[in-house]
Amino acid sequence: MKKIFLSLALLAFAVTAIGQELSQPEFEGQSCTSIMVGKSASKDGSVITSHTCDGRYRTWMHMEPAEDHATGTVHKVYKGTLHTTFRGDTTGLKLAGVIPEAAHTYAYLNTAYPCLNEHQLAMGESTFSGPDTLINPQGMFLIEELQRIALQRCTTAREAIRLIADLIKVYGYGDGGECITIADTKEVWQMEILGEGKGIIGGIWAAQRIPDDQVGVSCNIPRIGRLQRGNTEYFMCSENIEEVAKRNGLWDGKEPFVFWKAFNSSYANGKNFREREYFILSHLAPSLNLSMDMPELPFSVRPDKNVDVREVMDLFRATYEGTDMDMCKNLKMTVSRKDKNGKSYEDTVISAIANPWMTSAMQKTLNTIAPGVVEFRRTVSVAWCSYSFVAQCRDWLPDCVGGVAWMSLDNPAQSPRVPIFCGTSTLPEPYSICGQKEYNPNAVIWKYRRANKLATVAWQRTKAGMNAELKKLEDKAFGRLSTLEREATRLDRIGRIDDVHATLNNFTNQEYENTTFAWSQLEAKYWQLFGMGF
Repeated sequence: MKKIFLSLALLAFAVTAIGQELSQPEFEGQSCTSIMVGKSASKDGSVITSHTCDGRYRTWMHMEPAEDHATGTVHKVYKGTLHTTFRGDTTGLKLAGVIPEAAHTYAYLNTAYPCLNEHQLAMGESTFSGPDTLINPQGMFLIEELQRIALQRCTTAREAIRLIADLIKVYGYGDGGECITIADTKEVWQMEILGEGKGIIGGIWAAQRIPDDQVGVSCNIPRIGRLQRGNTEYFMCSENIEEVAKRNGLWDGKEPFVFWKAFNSSYANGKNFREREYFILSHLAPSLNLSMDMPELPFSVRPDKNVDVREVMDLFRATYEGTDMDMCKNLKMTVSRKDKNGKSYEDTVISAIANPWMTSAMQKTLNTIAPGVVEFRRTVSVAWCSYSFVAQCRDWLPDCVGGVAWMSLDNPAQSPRVPIFCGTSTLPEPYSICGQKEYNPNAVIWKYRRANKLATVAWQRTKAGMNAELKKLEDKAFGRLSTLEREATRLDRIGRIDDVHATLNNFTNQEYENTTFAWSQLEAKYWQLFGMGF
């Protein structure tokens, strides 16, 4: 009888899975992943940072142009920019204050958390919240606005860290604990920031460089350990860290001070890692024999082999399939097969409608019917991702084409990626529309989300075909890159900047057209596949 009920529950799951974007809770402390790769650790010599923007954040994006500003101009700093529906939308915006504007600001890719500028400065993000007692709502800056200012005014990671530190000190940090992963063509840093406490303008921060031959990861848990103030090549931090920790009862002043221990959140369970950090670092450095039972994981590790950018994309698709952390491993059914002699036999397989992105309601339903059949794991990819990117910074190419953000919308395990370059000046029109607050077939996220949700209904049947399509599209895009890079470099060298922009815009648009057409074809295929019912 239990098997029958389990089968019925799985069938109900298939019917409800398509609505999981609407019902999936944004788990506190479990939104966003960033993977970093040092220059000597990458396969091609690029520096890599990345970001999965997990949650119901705005999905419109825009290439903001470089601008010159008259003396005395001010820059307005807002709160609420993460949830607007188009570039000029002021709904929910609150003016937090103004600061002097720079004489010149750089062009940048304006995403919910701004991520790449024209000089190959790139930023990922991951919230770790930290102690509530340190949050000061009167602080002017939220993390996304610090990222915006740094991208407008800086060309290197170190310069960005110093500017952000100055802005925090003068105007105050008003957000929860945040990590930004900052890359340029030479190095990548992890910067972790918190407030000083209610009513106190200022903040605390520490920044640690990922060694060139290593990789790092940030997944909603602070990772920086001992403060290394004398090691200016690899470490920077504010002077007030220990004092703030002691004043707020987060450090006794006796034990050796460890940043992540003092400012950790309940999600971390007293460690500096959970599933995602363990899986990613173990995948890249299996020889280290890392374990979930360890009290602490290294801040960064040397990978067993150099990391290709497409391997980072694959890690963003991770659901722990085939491991002990696979949420589908117990969701099985029996099927009839025939051996080579034509004799029938029964086999046990993962149910065709099992998938790793179950809603909390379905998990509870299944565990009520068969206690313990599903053990929740926070996978790297989630169905409630707004967008994600993997950014490469490459110093052997001119900035215009050397910096590229491989962007996807919706679930990063399912959606293809479109390259947006430092020198891309315009994006296809659907990128200007946010599709989070209502269904809009013209919004870029819905160009992919429709097929993705249909595929999820019977994921064990659809994933092979969808993965094959992803690989085919990636192969095609990467196969065209060298020709594009040569042409963009030639045009840049002779100063034909408008032609550089046009060439890069065309490439981005072609990849957008290729991927959206492929996903419209998949959507049609899935409707045919499920024409008799889910």
